[in-house]
Amino acid sequence: MRFTDKVAVVTGAGQGIGETYAKRLAAEGAKVVVAELNEEQGRRVAGEIGEDAVFVRVDVADPTSCEALAAAAKDAFGGVDYLVNNAAIFAGMTYSPLMALDLDYYARFMAVNLHGAFYMTRAIVPLMEARGGGAIVNQSSTAAYTSGGMAAHYSISKLGTNGLTVNLAAELGPKNIRVNGVAPGPTMTDAMREVDETIIKGIVATMPLGRLGTTDDQAEAVLFLLSDAAAFITGQTLCVDGGMVRRA
Repeated sequence: MRFTDKVAVVTGAGQGIGETYAKRLAAEGAKVVVAELNEEQGRRVAGEIGEDAVFVRVDVADPTSCEALAAAAKDAFGGVDYLVNNAAIFAGMTYSPLMALDLDYYARFMAVNLHGAFYMTRAIVPLMEARGGGAIVNQSSTAAYTSGGMAAHYSISKLGTNGLTVNLAAELGPKNIRVNGVAPGPTMTDAMREVDETIIKGIVATMPLGRLGTTDDQAEAVLFLLSDAAAFITGQTLCVDGGMVRRA
């Protein structure tokens, strides 16, 4: 029970990897704010967790919405110790070359996938300071380290997330707030289940461990980075990808 008496905010917690993060944190004692734009999904996850969770609707691309979520978290649980910036546009995203990508879509995409983590951090950090510190994990992707092709905008957003992580780690370290990231490789979620099986087999063939990740694989890394076991780790992005990205 690593997180007894702690409070965690998980954005995009209404499904997929974020849902697992929220449930695993609660299973280890944390009170969890299920921060989600999709009200039906967010309420479902909070309800399945039970009295240790509350749902708060949030649009991470809107700083005012993020501030309102922080206030709701304080009202519900008295403060915040951990933040997982997981919310992102991925399932159903538009695939297009950068030169042809609709600019309004690009702006919204970056507002969610990159700026959202920044807005949420600004909103939550004062609550962490009031509790003497905390820990943040930003959700990146192995796409940050590869050429994006028709999903170049996704790759760019995650590379930017890595830059946000290292800079926030430097700025917030003196406040006793650690900031790290995880970069999931291909992971079995509802979005992945929509991908053609032939494509999945081709992806798996490039991975030394020879399988897709699970949402629990990602959760193990996130919970470690939030925990006291990672007390001297900050400014790092950990690839959880079965060896797809290999760096010396």
